[in-house]
Amino acid sequence: MSSGLLSCGKHNALAHGLHRYVGAKYEPWDSQAHRRSNIIYLPASRMFNGVGFSGFQSGSLLSYVRPFPEFSWSQLKSGHVDGILSRASLSSYAESEGEDYTNTQSRTQKTEELTSLSAAANQNPANGEMQGMADAFGISSQAAFGITAVVFFAALIAPIFMQSLGMGVAFKTKALAYVTLLFGFYMAWNIGANDVANAMGTSVGSGALTLRQAVMAAAVLEFAGAFLVGSHVSHTMQKGILVAGVFEGRSSLLFTGMLSSLAAAGTWLQVASYYGWPVSTTHCIIGAMVGFGLVFGGIEAVFWKSLARVVSSWVISPFLGAAVAFVVYKCIRVFVYSAVNPGRAAATAAPILVLIGFTSFTYAAFPLSNIPFIAMMEALACGIVAAASVNYLTRRQLGKLLRDATARSSSTSEGDRSPRLRFNLMKNVEGPTGPNLVIVYTVFGYLQVLSACFMSFAHGANDVANAIGPISAALSILQGAGMSGYMTMPVDVLAWGGFGIVAGLLVWGYRVIATIGKKITELTPTRGFAAEFAAATVVVLASRLGLPISATHTLVGAVMGVGFARGLQSVRVDIVKEIVASWIVTIPVGAFLSVIYAAILRVVIPSIT
Repeated sequence: MSSGLLSCGKHNALAHGLHRYVGAKYEPWDSQAHRRSNIIYLPASRMFNGVGFSGFQSGSLLSYVRPFPEFSWSQLKSGHVDGILSRASLSSYAESEGEDYTNTQSRTQKTEELTSLSAAANQNPANGEMQGMADAFGISSQAAFGITAVVFFAALIAPIFMQSLGMGVAFKTKALAYVTLLFGFYMAWNIGANDVANAMGTSVGSGALTLRQAVMAAAVLEFAGAFLVGSHVSHTMQKGILVAGVFEGRSSLLFTGMLSSLAAAGTWLQVASYYGWPVSTTHCIIGAMVGFGLVFGGIEAVFWKSLARVVSSWVISPFLGAAVAFVVYKCIRVFVYSAVNPGRAAATAAPILVLIGFTSFTYAAFPLSNIPFIAMMEALACGIVAAASVNYLTRRQLGKLLRDATARSSSTSEGDRSPRLRFNLMKNVEGPTGPNLVIVYTVFGYLQVLSACFMSFAHGANDVANAIGPISAALSILQGAGMSGYMTMPVDVLAWGGFGIVAGLLVWGYRVIATIGKKITELTPTRGFAAEFAAATVVVLASRLGLPISATHTLVGAVMGVGFARGLQSVRVDIVKEIVASWIVTIPVGAFLSVIYAAILRVVIPSIT
């Protein structure tokens, strides 16, 4: 993101939002006013052209009178202002429109710009892809092309040096293993392009992280999760969808099925990522395996009960996510926004939320012991440490602003306080202004970054199996080990899957991140945190209870739930319709593509026996 944050002129909605944000006047450029020391001027610039953010007119300026302690433009530009968030977050404050304000014209304009951008990319796909990546990272299109070329060159060369390629085996076996690793990389690449938005999309949309920061953080954490805590043991038949016994004695056919499933799932994920549709990677691979099993193994080759549970998650996941996010966001508005001192209330709520979230997520996703009680105590200890750290850092960074906000709140009469303390989730509460808004957004921005990083690490650890599970199964068949209920995944294959996820995230990840973060509904740090916290809570609880759930569907539902909490008009129905349609066709399309690929591969690939 460039240094400019806001502009006026045709973007008066942003100026109005900033006016409500600081509780001060705004005015156009004035050379005389420019000399006043208590005014900051924000030069216009473009923000994320190519990923769903509007471009601002150059030369327009917006000024506002500071109600806060003075700080210089250089401090604001660097983001080092007594706990105030970075430029990305400050720009999101203006876009927040006072938490309640909605400007239909501004939203329509953004939608039109998104449509025109997609049309331009479709007219010249190669240029569109490189330019989109270049704009997302703030680099030239030539640099974007160079990064892409290096990634795919590495993908072609690296498998040659992998131990899983086979030592001392026939050339045909090595060639088939090489092809298997490439198919797996393709699937992992598309997981990175589509699924990583689950962790980082809301943080980018709210402004807690810039797109570059989100992608860089996710790249490190996704690979670390996949390599360090990845699923070393996995069901070879992926989620119990296929009956392995049906294919006994037909290893060549089963090998073909693994490759066709990877290719089919990867193809549909790539199509979905191109259009910015967040779909479930698990559903993709399941649909592909069902199609292959049904056609080449018959009806008895599919566990239909397992498939029914997957289909039911289409309904369960988004509705649970939306319901919990609705309640979480309303609670934030009631208990934080309605407090006498919203800033102090946010600072107090932060360690409590971290304790709850960190403890439950650690216990459910990464239990440190096989004994439930000990695992719970260890998770609680981790949660306490995390909560104490957040409490210390928050109050250290925001100490001055907290004192200023407290001084302002102390002047409020008792008669004004009483009505604000009434518990009513359905009541529309006016958002805080001035220093309190800075504190609230800063606190929840920190919480968003923390939860996004944790979810990214967990995603790399858990979802990498969708790519490397079939790889390991296919390699096992090539090595003559056959198919067993479980199999150990080689370390180099885990690293290979992690590399594929990072590569997809770098090259195409911005597309779905833009959908999650900006296209469904406008997000701010509080809204983004409510969506992330709700999605993580639902996924963790559902996993422990054995309910069929999709993390992607849950997060999309949570984002919609936050939008519904602000009013039905805050959710872009056309985008939601596209997403839901992509969910419905995921399994059928995956099944169809898998059958087509299997038929082709049976002709192209020689028998392995």
